[in-house]
Amino acid sequence: MKLKTPPVINKISNVQIMFMATEALWNNKLRTSLTMLGVIIGISSVIAITSVGQGVQKSTEEQLKALGTNVLLVLSGASRSGGVSQGGGSASTVTWDDARAIGKQAPAVKAISAFLQRQVQVVYGGQNSFTSILGTDLNYPDVKNIQPQAGRFFNEDELNAAEPVVVLGSKVRDDLFGVGANALSADIRIQGGRYKVIGVMEPKGSVGGTDQDDRVYIPLKNMSARIVGRNSLAGIAISGFWLQTTGESDLADAQFQVENIMRLRHNLYPPQPDDFRVINQVDIVNTFSNVVGLFTVMVVAIAGISLVVGGIGIANIMLVSVVERTKEIGIRKAVGATNAAILIQFMAESVLVSTVGGTAGIGLGIAIAFGAATAFSFPFVISVWSIAAGFGLSFTVGLLAGVLPARNAARLDPIAALRND
Repeated sequence: MKLKTPPVINKISNVQIMFMATEALWNNKLRTSLTMLGVIIGISSVIAITSVGQGVQKSTEEQLKALGTNVLLVLSGASRSGGVSQGGGSASTVTWDDARAIGKQAPAVKAISAFLQRQVQVVYGGQNSFTSILGTDLNYPDVKNIQPQAGRFFNEDELNAAEPVVVLGSKVRDDLFGVGANALSADIRIQGGRYKVIGVMEPKGSVGGTDQDDRVYIPLKNMSARIVGRNSLAGIAISGFWLQTTGESDLADAQFQVENIMRLRHNLYPPQPDDFRVINQVDIVNTFSNVVGLFTVMVVAIAGISLVVGGIGIANIMLVSVVERTKEIGIRKAVGATNAAILIQFMAESVLVSTVGGTAGIGLGIAIAFGAATAFSFPFVISVWSIAAGFGLSFTVGLLAGVLPARNAARLDPIAALRND
């Protein structure tokens, strides 16, 4: 008479399979934990790096946009010393007259602000600060979207008369007078000259490694006459000028007009190169976003290698588990367990290891990203797709890593398995 397989074995439920898989993993806690480690490191790296990259990108884009996305920067040419370029703005090839001519002749230009920049020592009492000084005109606050937080900016009479007045950046104010102190009406010394503080600019933070608050502002004519000295036969030489358009859509037209007017004013004809440089703020934002995006993709790809290593680790551990549990598999098959039941159990163990590890990795990655955002003061950004991708990757790794061990376990001959020592 043919014996029937006990129904409890044939009709084993998914819940029971998961229970047995969990019990098997719990009985080998250390091995299970070490197996999960590779998945945890890989998933947490993907989540944390993606979040940090997006946070830094968002922070920089916000800072650049706060300075205006409808502006162009025109710099004078670069001087050279020993064959080394000193950077845009270091040569005296652009004048204040050039800037004013652009403002009158370029239809796409709404406003222009010229500037002359140097590094100087600023002194008040026993305190001093080595900072950047900008000699500029009345349009600077509007063009650069920065206004005085206390006091005022200099006026037209002070600009034309080259009055010794100064507006401080918030960091310079804090360095010289103390954090949040009232600096209005105080006298500071710049290169031996006495300047009266008439205003303090609102804080703007750092953009592209340049601290917008670590600078002081004086009238352009004063800067040219007393700080730099007249260094151009064609008028007041400047480092460059900012120009503002009505909107981003006018930037291309404005750049075309500026380049042509400047070449005509400087008598430059093909194939002569420009003796100035035009920088588009939107291009800077887009370039930075692309660089950060590529860097994030590269690092995430590297982090993904640890996921592959974690998957190999899971596969190795599961193969060892099959060898160690050969007799158990033989007993289960002898009492009626099907190949499918054995296959599902070992697959369940593999997926369970990677899924739990992936969940822990997601939590760790979010914690690392939050800590980095808090420590370095950039936005905390966690995208749903990165969490979904992390969980999906961990599940897939477990599924793939468990296929071969589970297949080997399911194919074991019960008689040979029972004979195994």
